[in-house]
Order: sequence, then structure tokens, then C-alpha cells
Amino acid sequence: MTHASPSQNEPGAAHDGRAESPNERLDRNWNELLQELRVIQTGTQILTGFLLAAVFQARFEDLDMFQQDVYLVLVVTSVLTTLVGLAPVSLHRVLFRRHAKSRIVRYTDYFVQATLAGVAITVAGIGLLIFDLVLGRAWGMAFAGFILVVVAVLWVVVPRGIRRGA
Repeated sequence: MTHASPSQNEPGAAHDGRAESPNERLDRNWNELLQELRVIQTGTQILTGFLLAAVFQARFEDLDMFQQDVYLVLVVTSVLTTLVGLAPVSLHRVLFRRHAKSRIVRYTDYFVQATLAGVAITVAGIGLLIFDLVLGRAWGMAFAGFILVVVAVLWVVVPRGIRRGA
């Protein structure tokens, strides 16, 4: 994940081999964050759309109370994740031309991290709901746990291991 504007105290900030000014670094970081947001926003919006459409399917009436609760939590999580993923646009609009690029980059980094967490919860919850419907509650819980472990490994453990080795 892209990190916000580096300070002189940040490891590697002044010695990463780039000959760029602080403003150039902020511009590059902002562009990298925008690329990440483009990828994640599309996914969150598609997930939200599918979840919102599911309530209109004939089989929706067959859900038990647990499944309905999971579904509603997923809708809330997915909608909030979509809104958090779009928050940097509003932040940029409000702070545009106010010499606040470092704040925009720093807070956008936080929004991207929160969006990733929301995606992880939403995807695990979708797995829980689908496996619960098809194979039963134990399978649903196990699959949701499996998804969260995979997310933790791929999105946290592996990147941190690579960062340590760099």
C-alpha cells in the first residue's frame, strides 16, 4: 500500500534513490493512491450492487433470521465501504488548491486502508452467507474464517515480509 507523504524521520524517505522534490513525491503518492482507489472502488460498487439486488430474488424469502441478519450486516458494511472508498474524492474537492496535498495523501491512505478492511469483511461475510445457504452454518463459519486468514496472509503478512526484506 502507498504510504503518505514521508517525513525525514520515515525510514527510506530520503534515501529511496529518487531525485524528487517533496511536492513531486506527494504528486506521485497521490497518483499511486488514485490507481489503488480505481481498482477497489469498482469492486466495492459491484459487490454493493449485487447485495442490493439479492433482496429481490425469490429465494431471499427462504433465509432464516441468522442469514437475514448476516445479509443486512453485509449491506451496511458494503455501503459504508463504498462511501469510505469514495471519501478521498470529497476530501480532494474540499481541499483542492488549498496547499493541502500532504493532508490529502495522508488521509487518503487511511481511507484506502479502511476500504480494504471493509472489503475483507464484506467478502468473508458473502462467503459465510453463501456457504451457510448451500452447506450449512458450520461450513459458512469455516469458509468465512478461511477467507479472513487468506486476506490476512495476502494483504498483511506477505507485504510486511516483503517490506522487511527490501
